[in-house]
This record gives sequence, structure tokens and C-alpha cells, in this order.
Amino acid sequence: MKEKAIGNYQLEICSNSVASAIEAEKGGATRIEFCQNLENGGTTPSYGQLKLVRELVHIGIHVLIRPRGGDFLYTEEEVLEMIADIELCKELGMDGVVIGVLNADGTVDKINTKRLVDAARPMHVTFHRAFDRVEDPFAALEDVIALGIDRILTSGLRNSALSGAPLLQQLIEQANGRIVIMPGAGVDASNIRTILAETGAIAIHSSAKESQPSKMQFSQDQVKGMDEAQWMSSKEKVHQMVDLLKSL
Repeated sequence: MKEKAIGNYQLEICSNSVASAIEAEKGGATRIEFCQNLENGGTTPSYGQLKLVRELVHIGIHVLIRPRGGDFLYTEEEVLEMIADIELCKELGMDGVVIGVLNADGTVDKINTKRLVDAARPMHVTFHRAFDRVEDPFAALEDVIALGIDRILTSGLRNSALSGAPLLQQLIEQANGRIVIMPGAGVDASNIRTILAETGAIAIHSSAKESQPSKMQFSQDQVKGMDEAQWMSSKEKVHQMVDLLKSL
């Protein structure tokens, strides 16, 4: 699906539900990174979510392929699970997938990453924030480029893209147009212009999330949990960032 530019930039919104993806589209996002379980860093959505979001959302949808929370060192069974999820995304007409596999020594697992890339084509492929757990980001960048991946989502090996801006700028310079480096983590209307200015990035990623408390009227006080607030993408927060990007 054709992705619209916002001036000279692209804004990807990480949405963890169909409702969130709809809100992100209403706010003017370029595309969706679609996942569930955002509270645990995001995992692959269910079949029902994937089918419905493709029917209801009309901007680009790039699906997170991550079978569990935790690290990015995967078993053969988990790799096969990811390949099956990628094939499902292709069948449902998704625009791209978001992947990342590492070796125990903090290098990119080129063998298994290639298996995922091969399964995904001709869809777009992004290497996700597994990149932020590598030992040598400059070597990892070359590995990801050699695998033919289209984009890297990274915070510059820091807890936020703002803190990681110096490394992000170095990575963008090293990439020299061979791959898109997309800053993400902690991006919002208060810092999006600063991050873009300091890094030279042309694509940026945000969850634009806000907490939605439970709407339950009855509370079972004898049972702890299962009534937590939920994260949801905010149309208003997305729109604020879109307006800022249009002004650049």
C-alpha cells in the first residue's frame, strides 16, 4: 500500500490493537507498526486482529513478528513459528513485517534473519529494536544492510531516541542512503523536531500512547489484577506530531 509522506518525513505509529490502529490513521500517521502486548515490548498479533486491521485500516501496516517477550535469541521452533506468522501476514495482504534475531554474543543472527527475510519477500522488512541489544552497532548495521533489509528501528542503543541521537546520527551517516535508520523510543511532540534535527533522520517512530483506565463499574476487591489500565494510541498525540512534521 502506498505510504503518504508528511512533508519530507514519514511517521510510523506503533499500535497495539485494532482500535489503536484506527486512531493512528485518523491522526494522520504514515503507517502502522502493528503488535499486541505493548506492555511487554510487543508481540505478534492474533489472526483475528490481523484480519480485522487489514479490513479497517487503509494506510501501510507492518506487523511485528515476535513470538514472545524477553530476549532475541530464538530456538528453531520459535524461528519456524515466526516464518509461519510471516506467511500469514503475506496471505492477508500486509505491507511489511518487523523482525530481529540475535546470536548469544550480541551479533546479528544472519542465518535465521535471512530465513525470515526470504519468507517475507516481496513485503517490506524492518529490523526492530533487537538492534539496540547488539554489541557493535556499526558492524551490525553492515550485517543488516547485507541481508537486504529495508529499514532499522533503533533508539541508538539508549533508552530513548533523544538520548541515542549522537549514535543515530553516526549510523545514518554510515548507512549513506543504503538503508533507512528510523529513530524510535520515547518520541513525542515535545522532542520529535529535536531528534530529527540532531540525527538527520527522515522517518521516525512513536507509540503516541496514553493510558485508558478500565471502564468496569464493578470491582472484585478480593482478586488482585486483571483490571489494569490499557495502552492505546491517541489520535490527538499523532495529530500533534503530524502538524509539527508539516511545519519542518
